[in-house]
Amino acid sequence: MPADVARVVALGASNLTRGFQTVIATARAAWGPDVEMLAALGHGRSYGAQSRLIVRTLPGILQSGLWRKLETLPVAPTRGLITDVGNDILYGFSAQQILDWVEEALGRLQSFSQDIVLTDLPLASIRRLSRAKFLAFRSILVPSCRLPFGQVVERAEQVNAGLTGLAAARGVRFLHLNPDWYGFDPIHIRAASWRPAWREILGSRVAADGNRGSTIEALRLYLMPPERQWLCGVERFSPQSGKALSSGSRVWLY
Repeated sequence: MPADVARVVALGASNLTRGFQTVIATARAAWGPDVEMLAALGHGRSYGAQSRLIVRTLPGILQSGLWRKLETLPVAPTRGLITDVGNDILYGFSAQQILDWVEEALGRLQSFSQDIVLTDLPLASIRRLSRAKFLAFRSILVPSCRLPFGQVVERAEQVNAGLTGLAAARGVRFLHLNPDWYGFDPIHIRAASWRPAWREILGSRVAADGNRGSTIEALRLYLMPPERQWLCGVERFSPQSGKALSSGSRVWLY
């Protein structure tokens, strides 16, 4: 994998959203303060369909404006990340449909870079769930889902096997998520593990520093609106010009 990266393009959902400041800090530590970050993320984000969380709706990652923006930017050494693939299982989509969407995203990224990391699903922690705990998480995270636990695990295994084959066929780095990164919550990386986890996922050899401004920066990033969303059914459009952070880096969110 290339040692120098000027731009990171990250696709994901809640794990990427929760750890986004850590991702940026890790990228800055590895490749300098001028590294650019373009991300399509958001809690509950789907790769190919609209997703709704309480009063907020986001377009699918494939339908986001990120791809249009990438076509306008000058060529730069780019590392791509494809993470958080599992949400679409709980939305009722088949394993094949999910894999088709991921393959489409991967193909689009490969038109800009061959330096791409694809992560698997946290199968080990999912398999450890009791049925009662699964029902509790399903009710909280995706209350509309009615898939039984066994079917969710079966589809997760099918998606994981498909991701393995897709990574091999496309020649991209496939990263197995470390079960030790997860605790009571089987699908979200523990905050205490964000730094080692994102360092490994990004392929960085340098640990991010813990500057005092990171909490404020994390809050500002969390509240930064994406280009397109619907709040209570009303569309909100926020043009993305590349927000400059005080600690370095420019960010575009979709």
